[in-house]
Amino acid sequence: MLFQQDTQKIMSSVNKVILIGHLGTDPEVRHLEGGSTVAQFRLATNEFYKDKQGNRVERTEWHNVVAWRGLAETVEKYIKKGQQVYVEGKIRTRQYQDKDQQTRYVTEIVADEITMLGGGGRSHGEQQGNQAASQANNATAEPNTFRQEPELNELPF
Repeated sequence: MLFQQDTQKIMSSVNKVILIGHLGTDPEVRHLEGGSTVAQFRLATNEFYKDKQGNRVERTEWHNVVAWRGLAETVEKYIKKGQQVYVEGKIRTRQYQDKDQQTRYVTEIVADEITMLGGGGRSHGEQQGNQAASQANNATAEPNTFRQEPELNELPF
């Protein structure tokens, strides 16, 4: 019993999301007045199951992903529609007032880390022009991982 009480004091909760999916659109990037950058994009994840008749069914879930500051700038440069990415972050719900003064809620994934996994993200012309170089690089290429650096006021000490 003593161990359980000590554990409860140390570990309060965890808010961690891990997704692997494809971008549904090019990221929307805004440069805010204070100098911050924010990137938003929709990420599709798919799950497959068999229904009662044995037919394979695909279910797509769409996630709103938000990246801030340096991570947003990296998203702006390298991440495109159709590309497969690994996203690690936390889930956050925020509220706002719409044009009719109705309170609306949005649930988003605030990205801490994004890894480009490949697949998609280029136009057809780029794919043809870079096909030979891409094949040579893919044999030894590691996924590119980008992380959000913590703000000084967010450090735990």
